[in-house]
Amino acid sequence: MAKAAFVRFEVPSELSEKIYQVVELVKDGGKLRKGTNEVTKVIERGETALVIMAEDVDPPEILAHLPLLCEEKSIAYAYVPKKAELGTAAGLDKPTASIAIVDAGKAKQTLDALLEELKKVKKQG
Repeated sequence: MAKAAFVRFEVPSELSEKIYQVVELVKDGGKLRKGTNEVTKVIERGETALVIMAEDVDPPEILAHLPLLCEEKSIAYAYVPKKAELGTAAGLDKPTASIAIVDAGKAKQTLDALLEELKKVKKQG
């Protein structure tokens, strides 16, 4: 299946798993914003460390503005394959298209390591 238009670089599957794990850690001790409207707001305010988007969103236009907005505000972003898994990792009963990590809490070191890995992946892509 072709990648959605908003997907600007490939995230390896092992890195996707780390992203889900970081979301789970932050859910327990930090602060997340869930849903594209909430995520858009925190990006515009510059209040987020990382934005995570699901690749299987339909229609893809829902997330089309987020990578551009993140780049404009110099905010890191990443992709995961499944919105259902992203919702589960965030503690939701429903799938979610996007999540923003506002405060990593106890997961700060893990998030920092993840951000470094994402920089490398983005440069390759």
